[in-house]
Amino acid sequence: MISSRRQFLKGLAALVPMIARAGKAPRLLLAFSTLACPLWDWKKILDFAGQHGFAAIELRGLEGKLDLPSHPIFAAEHIEQAKREIRASKLRIACVSSSAVLHVADSEKRAKELGDARRFIDLAATLGAPYVRVFGGKAESDKSQMPSEEIKATVAAGLRELGKYAGPRDVTVLIESHDHFTASATLKDVLRGADSEHVGLLWDAHHTFATSNEIRNLRWGNWDPGSAIPT
Repeated sequence: MISSRRQFLKGLAALVPMIARAGKAPRLLLAFSTLACPLWDWKKILDFAGQHGFAAIELRGLEGKLDLPSHPIFAAEHIEQAKREIRASKLRIACVSSSAVLHVADSEKRAKELGDARRFIDLAATLGAPYVRVFGGKAESDKSQMPSEEIKATVAAGLRELGKYAGPRDVTVLIESHDHFTASATLKDVLRGADSEHVGLLWDAHHTFATSNEIRNLRWGNWDPGSAIPT
C-alpha cells in the first residue's frame, strides 16, 4: 500500500527507465512548481531553474503569496521586467495555478471564484503561459467521493464560462483531478459538459491513485482516459 506522496513518486520514478526504452522520443522538457519552494524570491526561482536545466516553471505561489495576480512582481509597472527576466533565463511559464473552485453554487461566492480565475487567466495571457489551473473542489454537502450530477453540471458550467473568457487570450483552463474530481468517469462527464476547446484536464497522478485507484493499469501501458479503470 502506498501511503504517501513521497512513496508514490518513488514508485512512479521506477517507470521512467521503462518509458525511456520504449522509443526514441525527443528529450523530455521538464518544469517544476513553485509549490515546492514557497518562500523563494523571484530571482532565486529563475536562477535555480536555469542552473538545473529546467525548461519552464509552474507558478503556484510566490514568497508565501498564493494570489499571484496581486503580487508586486506582476504589478503593471513591474511585469514587463519580469517577462524580460523570464526570457533572459531561457524559461517559459508552463502554467499559472489558481485556487479557484467551481462547485460553489452560492451566487456571490461563485462570482468571486470565477472572478479570481479570470484574474489568473489575464496574468497567464500577459506572461505568455498556455494554461491556468482550477479545481472542481469538495462540496461539504456531498460526503461521497463521487459528486452528484448537479455538482458536476455546476463545475462544467464554470469551466465553459472560463473557457469562453480564456480562448481569445490564448489560454486553456485546466481542471485538476483533485478533491471529489479524481475518477476518470466523473472527469469525463465534466469535460463533456464543459464542451469547450479551451478547457482541458490536469491529471494529478497521486490523487487519482489515492482516492480512485486509477493508476494500476498505467504501468502496463493500457490506460484509457475515456473510461474508468476497474478496481
